[in-house]
Amino acid sequence: MNNYICRTFLFTLLTFAGLVGLHFLPSISIDGHQLRKVDLFADLRPEELDTLDTDTIALPPPVKPAFVDTCRTGLTCIEDYADSTKRGMSAFYQALGETKEITRSVRIAVFGDSFIEADILTGDLREMFQSHYGGCGVGFVPITSQTSGYRSTVNHNFGGWMSHAVTDTARFDRSKQGISGHYFIPQPGAYVEARGQSKFGTHLDTCEIATLYFAAKGEVNIQSTINKKFIGNHYFEADSVMKLSRAQVKGRIGRIRWTIEKADTSLFYGFAMDGQHGVSVDNFSLRGSSGLSLRSIPTKRLAAFNRQRPYDLIILQYGLNIATERGKDYSAYKKGMLTVIAHLKECFPQASILVLSIGDRDYKTETGELRTMPGVRNLVRYQQAIAAESHVAFWNLFTAMGGNESMAKLVHAKPSMANYDYTHINFRGGKHIANMLFETLDYGKKQYEKRKEYDK
Repeated sequence: MNNYICRTFLFTLLTFAGLVGLHFLPSISIDGHQLRKVDLFADLRPEELDTLDTDTIALPPPVKPAFVDTCRTGLTCIEDYADSTKRGMSAFYQALGETKEITRSVRIAVFGDSFIEADILTGDLREMFQSHYGGCGVGFVPITSQTSGYRSTVNHNFGGWMSHAVTDTARFDRSKQGISGHYFIPQPGAYVEARGQSKFGTHLDTCEIATLYFAAKGEVNIQSTINKKFIGNHYFEADSVMKLSRAQVKGRIGRIRWTIEKADTSLFYGFAMDGQHGVSVDNFSLRGSSGLSLRSIPTKRLAAFNRQRPYDLIILQYGLNIATERGKDYSAYKKGMLTVIAHLKECFPQASILVLSIGDRDYKTETGELRTMPGVRNLVRYQQAIAAESHVAFWNLFTAMGGNESMAKLVHAKPSMANYDYTHINFRGGKHIANMLFETLDYGKKQYEKRKEYDK
């Protein structure tokens, strides 16, 4: 008679030994996703916490507000490292307080990566500013866009253009690029059309000024149509200098269409829909960007944009394409971003500059747990150091989101506020973060005004 008990015991023992042995195999990842490691004793092991390499870079000292000793409870306040050049938040706060007096809109430019693509976050930030301070329109929009199909803040159509972006792998001439990192070459009959939206926000259905930005050496003839009604032709004579020019119309504009009748040796950059007063927010998102490409935009071109479209606040939102899972040394990136900010200071001498840190980004450990990438926390420190050494302002988005594993909380919220890559927020998450940023900026403005009254 066979001894089945002995065989069963032996089989169980061999299976157990095999599973224990699998734990010691190298980690396996497929398409960037870490597979969970076999660990029979996972529930018995003490929890191991990811550690931050605190020797990598020292944090700048916290900034004490000039008027109050503490930040309001529950708020992640802006750290303002401005020096005598005053490139912190003061210039923006002052402009924001004068929206009814100045003869143009107060402008905010948000440069970022795919985190704000399709006007995520910036669309809600625009809505909040325009509801509180006035203004209308979606702001600046590139001639063509990969995200036009799901950008909910403007109905955007175009045709007949050759598009070039700084992220192209070939045939991109950096000397031709505009403020968004793009340039567009029209074919005969090229057009771009935009229609205001009422589904997203309450100030986007109509605007008061529509502007088309371009540069050309030859003659240019552009036809404008407002609300399906032909307005006229905008004619520009040939010029030996390829300077930045603009075609502009005013009125109650719900729909604007620009048709290029003639444009010899020309480069087009984008169009804008704005109000005559209040606040405008421009989204300059660039998928895959680290922010370093901003320094390659010619100084003369950025300075020309500043003369025609000056900004009061420049927000830099980058990091997703720099952070690695366990990155410690971001000193090369820091060096590059210092030159970027110096470049922006030169081209936009009146603008406040605010650096936003990378938000939380989570990954699955070998045991299948969701954790914040240690490399993200290290990058936040470097970004704060960038702001401090550049003497500009800094907002810790990582802390404002809730710190460690806060992205996972957004993903698993009901309804979800982030995508299952545990990296990108969705529109609901964008509104959540925009609300925190607006509240922080509004608090900073009020403290600035109190300080002015106190100093009188």
